[in-house]
Amino acid sequence: MSQQAEDTRPFAPACERNRGPILEVLREHLPARVEVFEIASGTGQHAVHFASRWPELRWQCSDLPERLPGIQAWLAEGDPQQLPASLPLDALHGPWPARTYDAVFTANSFHIMPWAGVEAVFKGLTGRLKPQGQLIVYGPFRLQGRFVSASDAEFDASLQARDESMGLRDLEAVDALATRAGLVRRARHAMPANNHCVVWQREA
Repeated sequence: MSQQAEDTRPFAPACERNRGPILEVLREHLPARVEVFEIASGTGQHAVHFASRWPELRWQCSDLPERLPGIQAWLAEGDPQQLPASLPLDALHGPWPARTYDAVFTANSFHIMPWAGVEAVFKGLTGRLKPQGQLIVYGPFRLQGRFVSASDAEFDASLQARDESMGLRDLEAVDALATRAGLVRRARHAMPANNHCVVWQREA
């Protein structure tokens, strides 16, 4: 949907552009009846779009406390059985939910949070994923230490100028965190605008 002039909900144009390709990846890797925990839900647009097209999907949003009102404004558009109230979560400090999920998803977060935050995400997965559960991450990555495009290099430089703790992550370094967390990479999908959707799975 396009945001109307009177609509005061937070709005991310990137969500409108990437939600279709992301949904295709989710459908490829997840079962029809699935419960997903999302880290750093942003506006909540992804959750509403995915749930509206996936009747057996239950999607649990989370984000920093100050972002929850904006997310709730979007979730009010959907079915509360599919889209329960968003949970407060700071990846570095918690609190992590005391339950397990079929999958954990996050989009455009690893290059924004500090590297310690990325490490905290993988530590937080302990006890969050069911056996054979999956972690699905969307966003830009460096591959083998190299940017995949000049625009990615420029984007990384702009992030570093804002905050030196930000920046595109080396996929191989993230793979190492996944391995230590008991996950193995199952797929990497090339996505629009030089992004990637990477799927890791918990080993039995």
